[in-house]
Amino acid sequence: MIIFRYLNTQVLQIVCVVTGILLAVALTGRFIQYLGEAVAGDKAPDILLLIMLYRVPEFLLVILPLALFLAIILAYGRMYAENEMVILVGSGISQKRLLLHTSGAIMLILFMVAVISLYLAPYGKQKMEALVQAQSQLTEIDLIVAGQFQSYSEGGRTTYAEQIADAPEGGRELNNVFVALAAEGQQNVAPPRILLAESARPEIDPESGARFMRLDNVLQYDGTPGEGDFAIGEFDSQTILLPTPEALDQVLEESTLSTAMLIGSDELSHQAELQWRLSTLLLIPVISLIAVPMSRVNPRQGRYSKLLPAALLYMAYFVSLEFCRDLVADAKLPPAIGLWWIHMIFIGVGMIAMCGNPVRMHNSGKAV
Repeated sequence: MIIFRYLNTQVLQIVCVVTGILLAVALTGRFIQYLGEAVAGDKAPDILLLIMLYRVPEFLLVILPLALFLAIILAYGRMYAENEMVILVGSGISQKRLLLHTSGAIMLILFMVAVISLYLAPYGKQKMEALVQAQSQLTEIDLIVAGQFQSYSEGGRTTYAEQIADAPEGGRELNNVFVALAAEGQQNVAPPRILLAESARPEIDPESGARFMRLDNVLQYDGTPGEGDFAIGEFDSQTILLPTPEALDQVLEESTLSTAMLIGSDELSHQAELQWRLSTLLLIPVISLIAVPMSRVNPRQGRYSKLLPAALLYMAYFVSLEFCRDLVADAKLPPAIGLWWIHMIFIGVGMIAMCGNPVRMHNSGKAV
Protein backbone atom coordinates (compact mmCIF):
# COMPACT_ATOMS: atom_id res chain seq x y z
CA MET A 1 0.00 0.00 0.00
CA ILE A 2 2.89 2.38 0.73
CA ILE A 3 4.38 1.74 -2.72
CA PHE A 4 0.91 2.16 -4.29
CA ARG A 5 0.43 5.57 -2.64
CA TYR A 6 3.96 6.70 -3.43
CA LEU A 7 3.81 5.82 -7.13
CA ASN A 8 0.35 7.27 -7.69
CA THR A 9 1.22 10.45 -5.80
CA GLN A 10 4.30 10.93 -7.98
CA VAL A 11 2.28 10.42 -11.17
CA LEU A 12 -0.69 12.59 -10.17
CA GLN A 13 1.53 15.49 -9.10
CA ILE A 14 3.12 15.60 -12.53
CA VAL A 15 -0.31 15.17 -14.19
CA CYS A 16 -1.52 18.30 -12.43
CA VAL A 17 1.54 20.32 -13.42
CA VAL A 18 1.53 19.21 -17.07
CA THR A 19 -2.23 19.71 -17.37
CA GLY A 20 -2.03 23.20 -15.90
CA ILE A 21 0.78 24.24 -18.25
CA LEU A 22 -0.78 22.80 -21.41
CA LEU A 23 -4.24 24.13 -20.55
CA ALA A 24 -2.86 27.61 -19.90
CA VAL A 25 -1.03 27.57 -23.25
CA ALA A 26 -4.12 26.35 -25.13
CA LEU A 27 -6.47 28.84 -23.48
CA THR A 28 -4.09 31.74 -23.98
CA GLY A 29 -3.66 31.03 -27.69
CA ARG A 30 -7.38 30.59 -28.25
CA PHE A 31 -8.25 33.70 -26.21
CA ILE A 32 -5.88 35.81 -28.30
CA GLN A 33 -7.64 34.57 -31.43
CA TYR A 34 -11.08 35.36 -30.03
CA LEU A 35 -9.87 38.74 -28.79
CA GLY A 36 -8.76 39.59 -32.32
CA GLU A 37 -12.21 38.62 -33.63
CA ALA A 38 -13.82 40.83 -30.99
CA VAL A 39 -11.63 43.77 -31.97
CA ALA A 40 -12.58 43.20 -35.62
CA GLY A 41 -16.26 43.25 -34.67
CA ASP A 42 -16.97 39.58 -35.32
CA LYS A 43 -17.76 38.71 -31.69
CA ALA A 44 -19.14 40.62 -28.74
CA PRO A 45 -16.41 41.16 -26.10
CA ASP A 46 -18.70 40.23 -23.21
CA ILE A 47 -19.04 36.58 -24.31
CA LEU A 48 -15.35 35.75 -24.78
CA LEU A 49 -14.81 34.33 -21.29
CA LEU A 50 -18.02 32.31 -21.59
CA ILE A 51 -16.85 30.80 -24.88
CA MET A 52 -13.50 29.93 -23.30
CA LEU A 53 -15.28 28.26 -20.38
CA TYR A 54 -17.31 26.08 -22.75
CA ARG A 55 -14.14 25.06 -24.59
CA VAL A 56 -12.24 23.90 -21.49
CA PRO A 57 -13.70 20.33 -21.59
CA GLU A 58 -12.70 20.00 -25.24
CA PHE A 59 -9.13 21.01 -24.40
CA LEU A 60 -8.97 18.68 -21.39
CA LEU A 61 -10.07 15.78 -23.56
CA VAL A 62 -6.79 16.11 -25.46
CA ILE A 63 -4.57 17.26 -22.60
CA LEU A 64 -5.42 14.77 -19.81
CA PRO A 65 -4.36 11.57 -21.66
CA LEU A 66 -1.16 13.26 -22.81
CA ALA A 67 -0.50 14.53 -19.28
CA LEU A 68 -0.91 11.01 -17.87
CA PHE A 69 1.37 9.56 -20.55
CA LEU A 70 4.11 12.11 -19.86
CA ALA A 71 3.62 11.88 -16.09
CA ILE A 72 4.28 8.14 -16.01
CA ILE A 73 7.36 8.54 -18.19
CA LEU A 74 8.71 11.47 -16.14
CA ALA A 75 7.97 9.98 -12.72
CA TYR A 76 9.31 6.52 -13.43
CA GLY A 77 12.11 7.90 -15.58
CA ARG A 78 13.34 9.87 -12.58
CA MET A 79 13.17 6.74 -10.44
CA TYR A 80 15.19 4.81 -13.01
CA ALA A 81 17.75 7.62 -13.33
CA GLU A 82 18.17 7.89 -9.55
CA ASN A 83 18.23 4.09 -9.07
CA GLU A 84 15.05 4.09 -6.97
CA MET A 85 13.58 1.53 -9.33
CA VAL A 86 16.42 -0.85 -8.51
CA ILE A 87 15.06 -1.09 -4.97
CA LEU A 88 11.57 -1.85 -6.24
CA VAL A 89 12.90 -4.45 -8.63
CA GLY A 90 14.83 -6.03 -5.80
CA SER A 91 11.55 -6.17 -3.85
CA GLY A 92 9.93 -8.19 -6.61
CA ILE A 93 8.15 -5.38 -8.51
CA SER A 94 7.94 -6.42 -12.16
CA GLN A 95 6.68 -4.32 -15.08
CA LYS A 96 3.22 -5.85 -14.76
CA ARG A 97 3.06 -5.14 -11.03
CA LEU A 98 4.35 -1.61 -11.65
CA LEU A 99 1.47 -1.08 -14.07
CA LEU A 100 -0.92 -2.50 -11.48
CA HIS A 101 0.45 -0.16 -8.80
CA THR A 102 -0.23 2.76 -11.16
CA SER A 103 -3.89 1.78 -11.51
CA GLY A 104 -5.05 4.41 -9.00
CA ALA A 105 -3.90 7.31 -11.14
CA ILE A 106 -5.04 5.56 -14.31
CA MET A 107 -8.56 4.95 -13.00
CA LEU A 108 -8.88 8.52 -11.74
CA ILE A 109 -7.90 10.01 -15.10
CA LEU A 110 -10.11 7.46 -16.87
CA PHE A 111 -13.10 8.56 -14.79
CA MET A 112 -12.41 12.25 -15.50
CA VAL A 113 -12.04 11.64 -19.24
CA ALA A 114 -15.26 9.57 -19.26
CA VAL A 115 -17.24 12.41 -17.68
CA ILE A 116 -15.71 14.94 -20.06
CA SER A 117 -16.04 12.87 -23.22
CA LEU A 118 -19.53 11.48 -22.64
CA TYR A 119 -21.15 14.56 -21.10
CA LEU A 120 -19.21 17.78 -20.54
CA ALA A 121 -17.55 18.14 -23.97
CA PRO A 122 -20.80 17.67 -25.99
CA TYR A 123 -22.62 20.02 -23.61
CA GLY A 124 -19.90 22.66 -23.91
CA LYS A 125 -19.84 22.42 -27.71
CA GLN A 126 -23.61 22.74 -27.88
CA LYS A 127 -23.60 25.85 -25.69
CA MET A 128 -20.72 27.38 -27.63
CA GLU A 129 -22.48 26.69 -30.93
CA ALA A 130 -25.59 28.44 -29.62
CA LEU A 131 -23.48 31.46 -28.67
CA VAL A 132 -21.82 31.58 -32.08
CA GLN A 133 -25.16 31.36 -33.87
CA ALA A 134 -26.60 34.08 -31.65
CA GLN A 135 -23.65 36.30 -32.59
CA SER A 136 -24.59 36.04 -36.28
CA GLN A 137 -27.92 37.72 -35.45
CA LEU A 138 -26.30 40.80 -33.93
CA THR A 139 -25.88 44.06 -35.82
CA GLU A 140 -22.67 46.04 -35.97
CA ILE A 141 -24.12 48.34 -33.31
CA ASP A 142 -24.09 45.37 -30.93
CA LEU A 143 -20.54 44.40 -31.87
CA ILE A 144 -18.76 47.72 -32.29
CA VAL A 145 -16.05 48.66 -29.79
CA ALA A 146 -15.74 52.27 -28.69
CA GLY A 147 -12.69 54.11 -30.03
CA GLN A 148 -11.94 51.70 -32.87
CA PHE A 149 -12.51 51.77 -36.61
CA GLN A 150 -14.27 48.57 -37.67
CA SER A 151 -14.98 47.35 -41.19
CA TYR A 152 -18.23 45.65 -42.23
CA SER A 153 -19.90 44.37 -45.41
CA GLU A 154 -16.56 43.16 -46.80
CA GLY A 155 -15.02 46.61 -46.54
CA GLY A 156 -18.05 48.43 -47.93
CA ARG A 157 -18.67 50.29 -44.67
CA THR A 158 -16.37 51.47 -41.89
CA THR A 159 -17.85 52.59 -38.58
CA TYR A 160 -16.36 54.43 -35.62
CA ALA A 161 -17.98 55.47 -32.34
CA GLU A 162 -16.30 57.59 -29.73
CA GLN A 163 -18.57 56.42 -26.91
CA ILE A 164 -21.16 53.70 -26.31
CA ALA A 165 -24.04 54.11 -23.88
CA ASP A 166 -27.33 52.42 -23.01
CA ALA A 167 -30.24 53.73 -25.07
CA PRO A 168 -33.29 55.01 -23.11
CA GLU A 169 -35.53 52.48 -24.86
CA GLY A 170 -33.05 49.66 -24.32
CA GLY A 171 -30.10 48.35 -26.31
CA ARG A 172 -26.96 50.28 -27.21
CA GLU A 173 -26.53 53.82 -28.46
CA LEU A 174 -23.41 55.08 -30.22
CA ASN A 175 -22.26 58.66 -29.64
CA ASN A 176 -20.12 60.81 -31.96
CA VAL A 177 -20.35 58.37 -34.85
CA PHE A 178 -18.30 58.26 -38.06
CA VAL A 179 -19.48 56.12 -40.99
CA ALA A 180 -17.62 55.81 -44.30
CA LEU A 181 -19.49 54.21 -47.21
CA ALA A 182 -17.42 52.95 -50.15
CA ALA A 183 -18.24 53.83 -53.77
CA GLU A 184 -21.13 51.76 -55.13
CA GLY A 185 -20.91 49.48 -58.15
CA GLN A 186 -17.97 48.27 -60.19
CA GLN A 187 -17.80 51.55 -62.12
CA ASN A 188 -17.98 53.63 -58.89
CA VAL A 189 -21.01 55.50 -60.25
CA ALA A 190 -21.68 56.93 -56.77
CA PRO A 191 -18.82 58.68 -54.97
CA PRO A 192 -17.76 57.65 -51.48
CA ARG A 193 -19.88 59.05 -48.65
CA ILE A 194 -18.87 60.07 -45.15
CA LEU A 195 -21.44 60.53 -42.39
CA LEU A 196 -20.85 62.26 -39.08
CA ALA A 197 -23.66 61.80 -36.57
CA GLU A 198 -24.28 62.83 -33.01
CA SER A 199 -25.71 59.41 -32.16
CA ALA A 200 -26.80 56.12 -33.72
CA ARG A 201 -29.01 53.26 -32.63
CA PRO A 202 -30.51 50.13 -34.23
CA GLU A 203 -34.01 50.01 -35.69
CA ILE A 204 -36.05 47.09 -37.03
CA ASP A 205 -38.92 47.46 -39.50
CA PRO A 206 -41.87 45.65 -37.87
CA GLU A 207 -43.36 44.65 -41.23
CA SER A 208 -40.36 43.43 -43.23
CA GLY A 209 -38.01 42.71 -40.35
CA ALA A 210 -35.28 44.72 -42.09
CA ARG A 211 -32.60 46.12 -39.81
CA PHE A 212 -31.33 49.70 -39.99
CA MET A 213 -28.83 51.95 -38.29
CA ARG A 214 -30.60 55.21 -37.43
CA LEU A 215 -28.32 58.24 -37.33
CA ASP A 216 -29.39 61.49 -35.64
CA ASN A 217 -28.10 65.01 -36.37
CA VAL A 218 -26.16 63.93 -39.44
CA LEU A 219 -23.56 65.83 -41.45
CA GLN A 220 -23.04 64.14 -44.84
CA TYR A 221 -20.11 64.53 -47.26
CA ASP A 222 -20.28 63.12 -50.81
CA GLY A 223 -17.20 63.27 -52.98
CA THR A 224 -14.02 61.59 -54.12
CA PRO A 225 -10.95 62.12 -51.91
CA GLY A 226 -8.39 64.34 -53.62
CA GLU A 227 -10.98 66.25 -55.63
CA GLY A 228 -12.61 69.57 -54.75
CA ASP A 229 -16.11 68.62 -55.88
CA PHE A 230 -17.90 67.78 -52.64
CA ALA A 231 -21.58 67.85 -51.72
CA ILE A 232 -22.37 68.64 -48.09
CA GLY A 233 -25.75 68.08 -46.47
CA GLU A 234 -27.31 68.18 -43.00
CA PHE A 235 -30.11 65.89 -41.84
CA ASP A 236 -32.04 65.49 -38.62
CA SER A 237 -31.99 61.71 -39.10
CA GLN A 238 -30.85 59.18 -41.64
CA THR A 239 -30.93 55.38 -41.84
CA ILE A 240 -28.49 52.84 -43.28
CA LEU A 241 -29.77 49.41 -44.28
CA LEU A 242 -27.85 46.68 -42.47
CA PRO A 243 -27.24 43.16 -43.85
CA THR A 244 -29.93 40.55 -43.28
CA PRO A 245 -28.89 38.13 -40.53
CA GLU A 246 -27.89 34.68 -41.63
CA ALA A 247 -30.46 31.95 -41.13
CA LEU A 248 -29.74 29.77 -38.11
CA ASP A 249 -28.62 26.26 -38.93
CA GLN A 250 -31.01 24.01 -37.05
CA VAL A 251 -29.01 20.87 -37.82
CA LEU A 252 -26.74 20.18 -34.87
CA GLU A 253 -23.31 18.73 -35.46
CA GLU A 254 -22.80 15.23 -34.13
CA SER A 255 -20.17 16.53 -31.69
CA THR A 256 -22.87 18.56 -29.92
CA LEU A 257 -25.31 15.65 -29.52
CA SER A 258 -25.62 13.81 -26.24
CA THR A 259 -24.14 10.34 -26.02
CA ALA A 260 -27.61 8.85 -25.49
CA MET A 261 -28.71 10.25 -28.86
CA LEU A 262 -25.73 8.64 -30.60
CA ILE A 263 -26.31 5.13 -29.23
CA GLY A 264 -28.24 3.02 -31.72
CA SER A 265 -28.15 5.62 -34.49
CA ASP A 266 -27.75 4.33 -38.06
CA GLU A 267 -26.10 7.51 -39.35
CA LEU A 268 -22.42 7.02 -40.08
CA SER A 269 -21.46 10.40 -38.66
CA HIS A 270 -23.17 9.49 -35.38
CA GLN A 271 -21.46 6.09 -35.25
CA ALA A 272 -18.10 7.72 -35.92
CA GLU A 273 -18.68 10.24 -33.11
CA LEU A 274 -19.72 7.50 -30.67
CA GLN A 275 -16.63 5.45 -31.51
CA TRP A 276 -14.51 8.56 -31.02
CA ARG A 277 -15.91 9.21 -27.54
CA LEU A 278 -15.38 5.59 -26.53
CA SER A 279 -11.88 5.70 -28.04
CA THR A 280 -10.88 8.58 -25.77
CA LEU A 281 -11.66 6.26 -22.86
CA LEU A 282 -9.78 3.30 -24.29
CA LEU A 283 -6.87 5.62 -24.98
CA ILE A 284 -6.09 5.89 -21.25
CA PRO A 285 -5.25 2.23 -20.45
CA VAL A 286 -3.50 1.75 -23.80
CA ILE A 287 -1.09 4.66 -23.35
CA SER A 288 -0.49 3.54 -19.75
CA LEU A 289 0.44 0.09 -21.05
CA ILE A 290 2.98 1.76 -23.35
CA ALA A 291 4.22 4.37 -20.87
CA VAL A 292 5.36 1.99 -18.12
CA PRO A 293 7.96 0.09 -20.20
CA MET A 294 8.79 3.23 -22.19
CA SER A 295 9.81 5.02 -18.98
CA ARG A 296 12.84 2.76 -18.55
CA VAL A 297 16.06 4.74 -18.89
CA ASN A 298 19.67 4.16 -18.00
CA PRO A 299 21.03 6.36 -15.20
CA ARG A 300 23.21 8.20 -17.71
CA GLN A 301 20.31 8.98 -20.07
CA GLY A 302 18.32 11.22 -17.73
CA ARG A 303 14.61 11.40 -17.00
CA TYR A 304 13.80 13.62 -20.00
CA SER A 305 15.32 11.46 -22.70
CA LYS A 306 11.99 9.79 -23.58
CA LEU A 307 9.84 12.94 -23.74
CA LEU A 308 10.21 13.62 -27.47
CA PRO A 309 9.59 10.00 -28.57
CA ALA A 310 6.62 9.86 -26.19
CA ALA A 311 5.09 13.06 -27.58
CA LEU A 312 5.52 11.82 -31.16
CA LEU A 313 4.01 8.45 -30.30
CA TYR A 314 0.99 10.05 -28.63
CA MET A 315 0.54 12.41 -31.57
CA ALA A 316 0.58 9.49 -34.01
CA TYR A 317 -1.98 7.62 -31.89
CA PHE A 318 -4.34 10.60 -31.49
CA VAL A 319 -4.12 11.78 -35.11
CA SER A 320 -4.72 8.24 -36.37
CA LEU A 321 -7.92 8.04 -34.33
CA GLU A 322 -9.13 11.39 -35.69
CA PHE A 323 -8.29 10.33 -39.25
CA CYS A 324 -10.22 7.06 -38.93
CA ARG A 325 -13.16 8.90 -37.37
CA ASP A 326 -13.40 11.08 -40.48
CA LEU A 327 -13.13 8.01 -42.73
CA VAL A 328 -16.04 6.33 -40.94
CA ALA A 329 -18.13 9.51 -41.11
CA ASP A 330 -17.44 9.80 -44.86
CA ALA A 331 -18.36 6.13 -45.49
CA LYS A 332 -14.79 5.32 -46.55
CA LEU A 333 -14.22 2.85 -43.70
CA PRO A 334 -16.76 0.31 -42.38
CA PRO A 335 -17.98 1.10 -38.84
CA ALA A 336 -17.26 -2.51 -37.85
CA ILE A 337 -13.57 -1.78 -38.37
CA GLY A 338 -13.81 1.85 -37.38
CA LEU A 339 -11.28 3.09 -34.86
CA TRP A 340 -10.78 -0.25 -33.13
CA TRP A 341 -7.90 -1.46 -35.32
CA ILE A 342 -5.83 1.57 -34.27
CA HIS A 343 -6.24 0.57 -30.63
CA MET A 344 -5.27 -3.01 -31.43
CA ILE A 345 -2.04 -1.85 -33.06
CA PHE A 346 -1.01 0.23 -30.05
CA ILE A 347 -2.08 -2.48 -27.61
CA GLY A 348 0.29 -4.77 -29.50
CA VAL A 349 3.04 -2.16 -29.24
CA GLY A 350 2.47 -1.95 -25.48
CA MET A 351 2.48 -5.74 -25.03
CA ILE A 352 5.71 -6.10 -27.00
CA ALA A 353 7.34 -3.31 -24.99
CA MET A 354 6.10 -4.80 -21.72
CA CYS A 355 7.39 -8.30 -22.43
CA GLY A 356 10.31 -7.61 -24.72
CA ASN A 357 12.80 -5.97 -22.37
CA PRO A 358 12.42 -7.06 -18.72
CA VAL A 359 13.91 -4.89 -16.04
CA ARG A 360 17.23 -6.14 -14.77
CA MET A 361 18.78 -5.47 -11.41
CA HIS A 362 22.21 -3.96 -11.21
CA ASN A 363 24.89 -6.39 -10.13
CA SER A 364 22.61 -9.29 -11.00
CA GLY A 365 21.75 -11.15 -14.17
CA LYS A 366 18.36 -12.21 -12.88
CA ALA A 367 15.45 -10.69 -14.83
CA VAL A 368 12.35 -9.63 -12.95
